[in-house]
Amino acid sequence: MRRFWIIAAIAAGCLAQDGPTFEVASIKPANIAPGGGFTKWLKGGPGTGDPTRIDYHNVSLSDLICKAYGVEDYQIVGPDWLQVVRYEIAATVAPGSTREQLQLMLRNLLADRFQVHLHRDLKEMEGYSLTVARGGLKFKAHVETPPDDNPQSFGSKTGSDGYPAIPRAGMAEINGRARMRFPDEEMAMIASMLSAQLRSPVNDDTGLTGKYDFDLFWSTRPPDADDNGPDFVTAVREQLGLKLERKKAPVDVLVVDHAEKTPTAN
Repeated sequence: MRRFWIIAAIAAGCLAQDGPTFEVASIKPANIAPGGGFTKWLKGGPGTGDPTRIDYHNVSLSDLICKAYGVEDYQIVGPDWLQVVRYEIAATVAPGSTREQLQLMLRNLLADRFQVHLHRDLKEMEGYSLTVARGGLKFKAHVETPPDDNPQSFGSKTGSDGYPAIPRAGMAEINGRARMRFPDEEMAMIASMLSAQLRSPVNDDTGLTGKYDFDLFWSTRPPDADDNGPDFVTAVREQLGLKLERKKAPVDVLVVDHAEKTPTAN
């Protein structure tokens, strides 16, 4: 696990650095009905099909901190509202910017518009060890295949198994049934994806190398719901041949010392 250098002399200040900023950035509160469902996305930026613009819809401050610092949401320690209050963000990115520069832009946005102050620390957390289950792997090494000429719209339909149909890569949830499908991934990235769903650290102890294709589907419904499918941990074992065992470990975290719910004006 990557370790941050912890410096005791760091005051409770924002870790944003001097550097690139967005050319134009608009932040607005999201319009979400109380108790209603919503769709969230983080689109655009360097490395995507729209590299000079970002469009973030229904994102929380926790989402922004994750994107800016390359961490998972369970690594953020702070008030509950960081994951509850939602925003719409549109910004223009200078042509030729890198993903690392986008992270710096987001850090400076957090500092300037939300007055975010945070520091790094270590915290012992309940996590998981990921190993190969008895019976061996149930997913395959990656093999290059030609792209589908007529892919389905992402996550817009269910397949014959009743779970979201995903054309090539991504994750979607429809009516309490979720699917995660990714080709050409290393085990470290697969562990990271599992970690994001479990909201706990997952350490890759499989010893596997190479790249793999995997397709995982599970139910997000309550355990006593009618016509329920496998829960997430059961699906990982039965469909991937991987075992998740509870394990405590020190985890790098970002402690949010201060943040404003209402950003400064555009």
